[in-house]
Amino acid sequence: MEAVYIPGLLKLPEQTDVIQVNEFLPDLETLTPVRGGLHVKHQGNYLEVSAQTETIITLACNRCLQQYNHRLTLDVSELVWLDEAADQKDQGVLERETPLEELVETLHPQGYFDPNSWLYEQLCLEIPPRQLCDANCPGIVIDENSTTKPTDRRWDALEILKGQLPK
Repeated sequence: MEAVYIPGLLKLPEQTDVIQVNEFLPDLETLTPVRGGLHVKHQGNYLEVSAQTETIITLACNRCLQQYNHRLTLDVSELVWLDEAADQKDQGVLERETPLEELVETLHPQGYFDPNSWLYEQLCLEIPPRQLCDANCPGIVIDENSTTKPTDRRWDALEILKGQLPK
């Protein structure tokens, strides 16, 4: 997807660019291309960005470590403020308190909006932090009754110590 020139949005019908998405995003490993739509609308002093997309990714279960496929669906919208000072580097002190109103995305009004980066960030936020292949996943099954000895000779000393402990 090409970057959207922000002043160019003002010349489009309803000042909106509709981008059809059907591609693999760089840096996001997916089994299927990201498919859906992305809308970028110029609202004067901010952009209204929304997306409805889906793809399938492979995750590893946190309990049993098995890989499984997970469908990522995205239905999100965000306001990106347009600010002349967005491209300027912060010349202030290294440590300072950031007011809550500064915790927003800003772009320069004469700059570009990168739909690839924005979509990548939104999809990464949708990846579940708790990755389970099934709600009833038992985890790694350990056979407590197994009588097999460790095959790695480095464990022999531990087995000798284990045998000396009172039962």
